[in-house]
Amino acid sequence: MRIDFDPETVGRNPFYKLLTSVVVPRPIAWVSTVNPDTLSANLAPHSFFTVACVSPPVVQFTSVGRKDSLRNVEETGEFVVNLAPERMFEMINGTATDFPRGVSEFEAVGVAREESVRVRPPRVAESPVALECELHSTVLLGDSTVVFGRVVHAAVDDGVMVDGHPEVGRLRPLARLGKNEWGTVGEVLEIERVRYADWAGEQGERGKGAVR
Repeated sequence: MRIDFDPETVGRNPFYKLLTSVVVPRPIAWVSTVNPDTLSANLAPHSFFTVACVSPPVVQFTSVGRKDSLRNVEETGEFVVNLAPERMFEMINGTATDFPRGVSEFEAVGVAREESVRVRPPRVAESPVALECELHSTVLLGDSTVVFGRVVHAAVDDGVMVDGHPEVGRLRPLARLGKNEWGTVGEVLEIERVRYADWAGEQGERGKGAVR
């Protein structure tokens, strides 16, 4: 038995809470930007985040409402996506506080920063990965704005690399779940994708039988 939810009758906030409880886990873009008026550095976590394109490399995050990160990106055309590591859990949550515009979360929360290579916004010094981005485009969807950024430089801590690959057990990325819940890396499953040319035997017969 299932319970049905109609977004038109449930309402905006209850349905938003439902979506964020079932679309899980969500990786966190810890976005740093610069306020062009005060030159203060903004830092905020955004959990609607993913890769948008491979070539050119583009990542995207969504600003729900008109937040400082969005305003700064629109005005400067630059931002940095910092990986949100488990060990910085409380600081990451602290940067989600609704500080007044112009207040630097780096300073207020005590997050150490370092200069970026290609863009003006600083990077989080203790984050193992920083993706420096130039604004590609934005798309307004209702009360939210999707921000697409072309990655122009990536900096990865050599301590998380194993055989030239960033190892998730060393990255220890946080993820957002529903309500006030956050997720950490649990059991990691590994399996190779099967090519159709290699699909054979009993699985192949089942695959053929499933087609009508």
